Amino acid sequence: MQANVGTIDRIVRILLALAVAGLYFGGIISGTVAIVLLVVGGILLVTGTVKFCPLYRILGASTAKSDKA
Repeated sequence: MQANVGTIDRIVRILLALAVAGLYFGGIISGTVAIVLLVVGGILLVTGTVKFCPLYRILGASTAKSDKA
């Protein structure tokens, strides 16, 4: 599993996940919308943490710096 998520992309993903968690635990969002956003936030947190996004792999995209010079 080769990393395909770059540093800025990782930071944005993790910050969005934390923002969603903050909204949920702060009582600002609830119900079905909250559940959907928590799932999306969880996915963002995991993909940001492990530096790999399966959707990027399917689309052939990458925000990670290439080792090729």
